[in-house]
Amino acid sequence: MEHLVSSWYNDRSLPESYILPPEDRPGMLPLGKNIPVVDLGAPDQTDILQQILEASQEFGMFQVINHGVPSNLIDEAMSVFKEFHALSAEDKAIETSKDPDKSCYMYTSSHNYATEKFHFWRDGLLHHCNPLEKYIQFWPEKPPKYRQVVAIYTAELRKVGFRILEFISQGLGVNPDHFRGELGENQRVLVNHYPPCPDPSLTLGLCKHRDPTVINILLQKDVYGLEVFKDEEWIGVEPIPYAFVVTLGVLMQYFLYNQTNQNSKLTSNNNQHTPTKIQKSTYTHQN
Repeated sequence: MEHLVSSWYNDRSLPESYILPPEDRPGMLPLGKNIPVVDLGAPDQTDILQQILEASQEFGMFQVINHGVPSNLIDEAMSVFKEFHALSAEDKAIETSKDPDKSCYMYTSSHNYATEKFHFWRDGLLHHCNPLEKYIQFWPEKPPKYRQVVAIYTAELRKVGFRILEFISQGLGVNPDHFRGELGENQRVLVNHYPPCPDPSLTLGLCKHRDPTVINILLQKDVYGLEVFKDEEWIGVEPIPYAFVVTLGVLMQYFLYNQTNQNSKLTSNNNQHTPTKIQKSTYTHQN
């Protein structure tokens, strides 16, 4: 755990290994643009479906509001996540080393820390969530409410995810339960921590990437930093209180791309969705 940013960030300036080349550093983001926002509580289900499909085609990403996850539960989950990352490195090592198969673990920067040329300003806690009875025994027991709160929170996120997948399935003309099998069962939670950075203009919280998943559901909270690459430019994703950012992973993007060529319900246009949507994070200053 000696490499965790949270273990040393107060004691030193930004190390050279975190200073990115000028072309990769954070820059000014275009103003007046944002990804689509879908109201899952709207009465017209057909309109919701169409909005999700259009956003999936054009951006590979959208935000959802009125999703059904209570705001007080979100606050409670964020609180226990913050408490976990405030633990000592020794405690974090103990709490994430209970499973010999490493279904719960911590890392810093990325999974390629040992070989990557530049590091990124974040620590991450990752663990499996489904089936709950198999994995909860390996989750952190500190803070004391972690397991109780996170079990409820991830169950609610699971409902939101499957509802969105059902809309996509319906729009593509496939079985509504198409993604409820193996593709939808591998639920994991990743809790990123971005300690205050000595110089956030020189580094990133996360490199540009494509998520190797079906979908991701991200809580951005009230911190700017998430970006999506579209039409040859990076667009900042404006935080909306208690909204979730839904990103389509590589598996879903390829599925949509293939279905686009076969299914007339998903019309093609100049911004036809292809499996190339990229995102990155400039978060480097979150407490």
